[in-house]
Order: sequence, then structure tokens, then C-alpha cells
Amino acid sequence: MSRKNASARPGMALQARDVSLSLHGQRILHKVSLGFAAGRWTAMVGPNGAGKSTLLRALAGMDVAGQSQSGEIELLGRELKQWPGRERARSLAWLGQNQPVAGDMAVYDLVMLGRLPHQGWLAAPSRADHEAVEQALHQTQGWDWRRRSVGSLSGGERQRVLLARALAVQAEVLLMDEPLANLDPPHQADWLECVQALVESGHTVISVLHEISMALQAQELVILNQGRVLHQGACSDQGTHAALEEVFEHRLRICSIDGQWLALPRTRDVRQGLEHRQTLGPGR
Repeated sequence: MSRKNASARPGMALQARDVSLSLHGQRILHKVSLGFAAGRWTAMVGPNGAGKSTLLRALAGMDVAGQSQSGEIELLGRELKQWPGRERARSLAWLGQNQPVAGDMAVYDLVMLGRLPHQGWLAAPSRADHEAVEQALHQTQGWDWRRRSVGSLSGGERQRVLLARALAVQAEVLLMDEPLANLDPPHQADWLECVQALVESGHTVISVLHEISMALQAQELVILNQGRVLHQGACSDQGTHAALEEVFEHRLRICSIDGQWLALPRTRDVRQGLEHRQTLGPGR
């Protein structure tokens, strides 16, 4: 597998240079260097335990207890650690997994939390804040629930509200960790259209996904395994497809259906038949 050198490339929204990270003494990331192009959607994939979510949190500048980290991360051409907190929060939005939320909070108020980086201390929400919240709730089909409590929502509804909170920030860069959790196929399609619209308007989206077929709808794919970047390339490239199949031990195959790249599972019988044909050689 190969990886394009992403260091010091122009037009990068986020860059990581030799980022290593350990948690409670266990190394999770190993000298990761890569760049994420501005105004594009990059999906990160890999087997369980590959370090995808850990890398995404590192890119967001998030620390957890027992973490030690080295290397540099650059946001929009500036070292992440040099950004003032509120300014960074306006430029970089985050949607994580299993985020704790007060169940008695109204949906509208939760989404309004995404506007805090734009508000003065104890200032009332501005007209722009209300407009951003309404737009985000419409984008995620959550407007009709705006007065409901978060605790009354289903898992999928709650996920869409959390997405709305991230969208309400109106940040240049959005990081999303497993954003399709609990979403049924129609709402996964809605999320896909939302991301595509964000990119068309100049935003940068970086997402960690387990749904490989959805990840293949991105413009670029980053493939990780055991805390290392194995490949970075366009989702349409044959080299990317080969790297995907290899990292998942050829238990899936990439094919095109109606102009879209999809990942289909290979059963044990199919894999054994493929290995048998490879053993026999060409023409047999």
C-alpha cells in the first residue's frame, strides 16, 4: 500500500505532521503525517481499533485523561495550539460519538449551544444566531421537534439534533465521528446530501465512517490500520479500492453500481473460490 506525501501541501484545511499519541502508556498513533484538502470531503476508514477516532480527536485538539501526544497539527495554515479557544471553536466544529446531553433540554436550546462561540459573555442570541439554528434544524429535518425535550427523542432523532448543533456553528471545518450512528437509510442519504452541499459551499468535512459504501461517496479516502496511515487517495482510484480490499483482508470488494462505488461483502465461500482461482493461475 502507498500513501501520498501530504506534508506542506498548499490548500490544506488541516495537517498533521509526525503525530504520535499514547493513552495510559499504550501507543495508539504512530508518527501520522497527512493533509486534508480545503473545500473537500475526506472520509477516514479502517478496521476496528485502527486509531480513526483517536486521530480525529487529535485533529480537533481534544485531550483526554492519560493522553500524551507529540507532533504538530495545523488548522487553516496556523498551528492548532496557537488558536485562541473561541476563535478555534468558530472555525472548527465537532460531532462526536455518544455525546452526553441533558435529557430535559429543549431541542432548540441544544442546537443554540452551537452558537456560543459567536456570542458575547451572557449575551442574548442575536438574529443571526436564531437564523443559523433554524437553518441547521431544517437541514437535518428536526425543525418540527424544536420544542421537544432531547430525552423524548429516538436515537436517530437525537443524532440528527447533534448534527444540527454542529452545523449551527457554521465553521469552515467540520469533524464528524460516526455521524451515521442510529440513522436509517433515508436519513443517511439526507446526511450525504447535507455534506455534499456543505462542500459545494466551500466547507471542509472530515468524517470517520464504518459504512464503507458511504465513505466511498467522499472525494478522498484515508485508510488507517494499527495507528498508521496506509493509504490516502481519491475514492475513484483503483489503488484506493485495492488498499481498501487489502486492509479488510479481502472480505469486501469494491464495485460500481449506477455510477456509484460500493463495498459489497465477500462471504467465506466466495473468498475460498477466489483463492482457488488465484492458486490455479490465469486461464484455469
